[in-house]
Amino acid sequence: MPSRIYKKYFSLLAFTAPALIIYTIFLLIPTFGGMYYTFTDWNGLNQDYSFVGIANIVEALTEDPDFINALLFTLKYVVFMVILQNVIALLLAVLIETRTRSKGFFRTIFFMPNMISLIISSFMWTFVFSQVIPQLVEKAAFTFLDHAWLGDPKYSFYSILIVSLWNGVGYMMIIYLAALQGVPQSLKEAAIIDGASSFQTLKSVTLPMITHAVTICFFLTLNGAFKVFDVVYGLTGGGPGRSTQVITMNIYEEAFSNNFRYGYASAKSLILFAIVLIVTLIQMNVMKKKEVEA
Repeated sequence: MPSRIYKKYFSLLAFTAPALIIYTIFLLIPTFGGMYYTFTDWNGLNQDYSFVGIANIVEALTEDPDFINALLFTLKYVVFMVILQNVIALLLAVLIETRTRSKGFFRTIFFMPNMISLIISSFMWTFVFSQVIPQLVEKAAFTFLDHAWLGDPKYSFYSILIVSLWNGVGYMMIIYLAALQGVPQSLKEAAIIDGASSFQTLKSVTLPMITHAVTICFFLTLNGAFKVFDVVYGLTGGGPGRSTQVITMNIYEEAFSNNFRYGYASAKSLILFAIVLIVTLIQMNVMKKKEVEA
């Protein structure tokens, strides 16, 4: 019997070992290495470096206005993305679910942008904002679109939101659609018989039944929004000036672009990790309570 058990565990280990090795090399080692270099002044190139304790963290939080501004802009982006992406995705899912025909067509159409990488989407939309929209304003008199979408700090934020939502809403919509298909039709029919409107049915029957999907979508949207990089890099490069620089771009610039302060950039990454961890734990606890209440 013991030999059979050992053979079973050895087989499981043999199957999982390749994935575990890759996970360790490309995620665990860099993660703990970054935490280690947080407390050094390493520039990423030289072999010599000194331990500086928490000086990098203190400097980032108290003496680096660019980092603070990037953090505030990222938080603003996160709030808008979490709310808008989930609301739009849920509304699309509800509308598509109510259709008796062409569900597959609309699922495909709205999901297709998600199949394009964000950096490619950014280049596509850069052309739209800089070439297509000015032509529409000039020839079709769409004067309400006459803005510097990528050159004005106010409208460049909206352009980033538009591209991010265009690319990401479809994925969340699919998750909501899968959850909606699990809601018993008899409950909806009972609510309608009792005189509930469509909105009341959605609020009191459908939403409580798909709270688990809301939790998943909020988690994915929250983490993705905090780690946003490619769409900002492709559309504005953090500009004009540094008005649209997100925290990941600030870290990238610190480590690889201008300053080559790898240890300092690692400290900023650790701060971002701590923020995401705290916010995610709060979000998961709140949403789990909502699931229990539902």
